[in-house]
Amino acid sequence: MTPHLDFHALAPEIVLTVTIIAVLLADLFLADRESWQAPRIATIGVLAALIPVVTLAIDGSTRVMFDGAYVVDNYALAFKGLFLVVAYITLLLSVDYIGEGDYHRGEYYFLLLTSVLGMLVMASARDLITIFVALETISIPTFVLAGWRKHDARSNEAAIKYYLIGVLSSAVMLYGMSFIFGLSGSTLLTDIANFIRQGDVPALFVVAIFLTLVGFAFKISAVPFHFWAPDTYEGAPTPVTAFLSVASKAGGFVGLVTLVYVGFFPSTDSWQPVLWVLAAASMTVGNLIAIRQTNIVRMLAYSSVAQGGFILVPLAVAADGSAAQASLQAVVTYLLIYAAMNLGAFAIVIAVARRTHSGEISSYAGLGQYAPALAVLMTLFMFSLAGIPPLAGWYAKFVMFRAVLDAGTPAAITLGVIAAINSVIAFFYYASVARQIWFREPAVERRPTMEVPIALGVAISLCSALVVAVGVYPQLFARVGELARF
Repeated sequence: MTPHLDFHALAPEIVLTVTIIAVLLADLFLADRESWQAPRIATIGVLAALIPVVTLAIDGSTRVMFDGAYVVDNYALAFKGLFLVVAYITLLLSVDYIGEGDYHRGEYYFLLLTSVLGMLVMASARDLITIFVALETISIPTFVLAGWRKHDARSNEAAIKYYLIGVLSSAVMLYGMSFIFGLSGSTLLTDIANFIRQGDVPALFVVAIFLTLVGFAFKISAVPFHFWAPDTYEGAPTPVTAFLSVASKAGGFVGLVTLVYVGFFPSTDSWQPVLWVLAAASMTVGNLIAIRQTNIVRMLAYSSVAQGGFILVPLAVAADGSAAQASLQAVVTYLLIYAAMNLGAFAIVIAVARRTHSGEISSYAGLGQYAPALAVLMTLFMFSLAGIPPLAGWYAKFVMFRAVLDAGTPAAITLGVIAAINSVIAFFYYASVARQIWFREPAVERRPTMEVPIALGVAISLCSALVVAVGVYPQLFARVGELARF
């Protein structure tokens, strides 16, 4: 039987696929002096893919294909929009960084867009096979991108570590998925949920869910499966690091949320304790180690681990009482805000490193004296990540704690207390960067005003505008969180 294809629903993926092919052909046939065409084509293609996302959102109907394995609903559209916007900002971060370095430019944009295509598929995936294929489409290009600085030993080491851990996590996850299929008789998440509701779930099924969740824990760098992240983030080109910390992590979270809400939700005893431990450990370990870092990228890497723990908190209490929808809204809203904050922070890191050629936090000393605009914006992003009002980060923390209070169980309240303590701890290392910027003298003579490339400046402006606007008027993202539901 010929499968039903809704080309309007598949339009974002089709447009991005055409863009990927165009980038590849441009790199093959255009002369080196015209290599700037590849990023231009990539940027236009990403923006063009946003158009059908908007039209589908305006239409508002849920579109189901492949017997329920692929669904385009508000939840999927919210994350497709997020991934495409993150891809656009990452392209802005990459244009000058990749153009000025010893890099293969065409392949870079080809691999980046291929990873984004996997994210679009992940947002609509509703069966185990599609989720696995989407996750590998996300991951495999990033293995190569992490080692893009081919003459840098640290970059090569980072890529190897990331690759080995990625392969291991995929194997563990696929092993668990194979048991789930064998016991339930289906790869479709709705069928798996119905199998659980019938009762008498064997112990092996619980083990299978645990193995699947462990595989995703590697992907989102949750403690204790986070040890690849700091070295990979430090060794990879900074735009790739920004992409990994936001888009790749969000892709893993989307798959995890889909599995839990659509497939595993009836078996709360199987997944809830695992996510509770992952959330508590990620927040605590990530923050405590981040305090000790002297390199800004490694600090942001451990910060990303801790932020992943905060995002897991609503998911870990989703089964308690009436917290399911509030928890889903909190996860979606937090991911949207986190993307703006973290991308903005990495954009400033790239801008400052162009002048200082250093990633040490001490190199930010006196930044407020010779680059006040960048100093203000870096302080803004740091305080937003810490959750200080009136910046967007406060609302991310607010929806997280609201989900905890909606759950109201002792386990949920305990996790909320751990999150509150960790929010205070996080403030110290975020504030330490601001202290270097405003209260320390430059290590060398005052430097001239920094020149920020246009593309990088646009990325910084977009992120800072979102962080301020959402902090002042949080309904901008709150409405998206309310609509993005199963």
